[in-house]
Amino acid sequence: MERSNGSKTATSEHYHVCLLCEAGCGLAVTMDEGRPVSVRPNPKDVTSNGYICPKGAHLLGIEGDPDRLSTPLRRTADGGFEAVSWAQAFDDIAERLGSIQRSHGKDAVAVYMGTVFAHKYSTLLVLNALRQALGTRNWMGVASLDSSARFAAAHLLYGSTMSISVPDLDRTDYLLCIGANPVVSNGSMMTAPNAKGRLRALRQRGGKLVVVDPRRSETAAIADEHISIRPGTDAALVLAMAHYLVHHDRVDRRDLGRHTRGLDDIVAALDPFTPDAVEPFAGLPAGTIARLATEFADAPTSVAYSRMGPSTARYATLACYAVELLNIVAGRLGRVGGAMFATPAVDVARLARLTGADGRGRYTSRVRGLPETVGELPSVVLAEEIETPGDGQVRALITCAGNPVRAVPNGTRIDRALAELDFMVSIDVYVNETTRHADYILPPASTLAEDHVDFFFANMAVHDAVRWSQPALAPGPEQRLDWQIVLELAERMGGGIMAMRPLDALLRALRIRITPAHLAGWALRMGPYGDHFLPWSKGLNPRKLQAAPHGVDLGPLKPGVRRRVYHRGRRIQLAPALIVEQMRALAGELAPAPSDELLLIGRRHLKASNSWLHNVAPLASKRERCELLVHPSDAERLGIADGGPAILESRVHRGPVDVRVSADIRPGVVSLPHGFGHAALGERQRVAARRGGVSANDWTDDAEVDSIAGQSVLNGVPVRLSPIAG
Repeated sequence: MERSNGSKTATSEHYHVCLLCEAGCGLAVTMDEGRPVSVRPNPKDVTSNGYICPKGAHLLGIEGDPDRLSTPLRRTADGGFEAVSWAQAFDDIAERLGSIQRSHGKDAVAVYMGTVFAHKYSTLLVLNALRQALGTRNWMGVASLDSSARFAAAHLLYGSTMSISVPDLDRTDYLLCIGANPVVSNGSMMTAPNAKGRLRALRQRGGKLVVVDPRRSETAAIADEHISIRPGTDAALVLAMAHYLVHHDRVDRRDLGRHTRGLDDIVAALDPFTPDAVEPFAGLPAGTIARLATEFADAPTSVAYSRMGPSTARYATLACYAVELLNIVAGRLGRVGGAMFATPAVDVARLARLTGADGRGRYTSRVRGLPETVGELPSVVLAEEIETPGDGQVRALITCAGNPVRAVPNGTRIDRALAELDFMVSIDVYVNETTRHADYILPPASTLAEDHVDFFFANMAVHDAVRWSQPALAPGPEQRLDWQIVLELAERMGGGIMAMRPLDALLRALRIRITPAHLAGWALRMGPYGDHFLPWSKGLNPRKLQAAPHGVDLGPLKPGVRRRVYHRGRRIQLAPALIVEQMRALAGELAPAPSDELLLIGRRHLKASNSWLHNVAPLASKRERCELLVHPSDAERLGIADGGPAILESRVHRGPVDVRVSADIRPGVVSLPHGFGHAALGERQRVAARRGGVSANDWTDDAEVDSIAGQSVLNGVPVRLSPIAG
């Protein structure tokens, strides 16, 4: 290539993957003399086929943010930060963490894992090393805020938290989308790049899209039908649909009997959930419920999918279970166009079982006794575990690309609790509301400086494919990748990458250095498409995959269920005792909503990712603001003016909000976007600080959790709204 003056350039194009969300869209990165100068969608990428969202398009703005940290920081006596070397940081961190554990026990150190770490295969593969080295049970993360209920439901039904069914989005004739907004999320626990395009294709081929949501979301706006529902009642709605199918002979009992257990028990448990009984509770006519059930059964293929709304309500696990149950009794599980299981190149379910990550309820938190799911305690226990004296009290915290002050319910309490810690370390690229409390901040290098293998989220993809992207650039001599930081901490604490002390000691003695790429390569070769280390095999191995820069298409989702069921006899358990117990509890609450009820729900913006993209100017759209959506009838009743301030109050917080009156929200419901509230950051995040806003999780209640998974209740929070006097 040549510059405009005719001189030769070192410009090249490199193919990589956007890791800002679980969609993992393919990127074409233009490099000029070793520097990335532009990013555009990769038209040949096997998963995203030329699509990226605004976040991916502005990746270089994120990587080049002048407020982004580039060197380790240490807290000073005056509360500021100073730059230190990596060696200084690691030496002091290891000594202080070790001292705390020697004095107060292993559980005195807690770990909080943020979203971005789950997007990277390398960090996922080394986190077990840190877990083994620390030996603490106080391991928490964002999964416990919105995903644990889905994992718990899968474990109860199928025997594995990793048996997550996804809609066969590209072949279904009817999608019932409940409390999900894939147009903005590009799928959540449903990896579907360009979800909006896929939904339009569904309608273009004659299919129907029905969205159930208290708000006319971006997905509801392109749907055939939007059904507004009272927050927190999704479980009852879906159970009523299942009840209708069972009692109108739309269920093949003989077929169900061959691969399930507990059919009679669950049919009996469904008895209270008639459409008539659910009508006043959900705020939906019984006739609408019956019609939805009939349409679902009559469509040539159909599938129900739910996400944030049901997954973060008070009966979250039951709601996730109910959606699976509807797909099962309607004969849609494991069938083309229905709810299917991915067959990823790396068998994540098998790895989870081998490493002990798969499971739930194996231990509980010290103070409240809430259960773990996939090795994580609910994040809502973090503040109380810091505040409450006694054996196992948390005295030190490591945060990994997470901001619990903005992500966890009752964020103001979390903020106060972090100030009480003896020691804190954060792996992060910003000083934010959480990391400002840290004694050390360790910033990782650019994601473009590391390789990428489709790993965890391939287990929830709507189409089977795999990519192994090579680094687009080399990290600087004083930079560390995320996984290198985590592994160094683990090794300083006596652990190693294999998470087995004798083996790691042997590897060190032999000077054998194992990296995440080695582990991923072995997992790929032993996976369903791998060569199994056989020289004559045509299966995949790292060399073959890396030679395919756009990835390898492994085909549409494969029919079948049995391979993803781990209960005795490979039979689905339809009536787990915990589920039946929750059904009885919910049945006792089937009453109309109070006339003055006001429930808070969240929402997200396409240009944001939780709390950490608000400092990128092109993504800080004036249009996507932190405003409380209020229905016109509620605004009139309460004396609230459009565009003005008001006071929002919950059990745990009272504070001002900016109001936008909108008919897109259901009466009796208000909506506030997640992740804002950066005004106090000042010069640390200048764009975000100017944008300000408030944090929705200051109002959410850390005392309210789902009874099975202990998961946070982020939607359907009771609030009061009043005008500001004068």
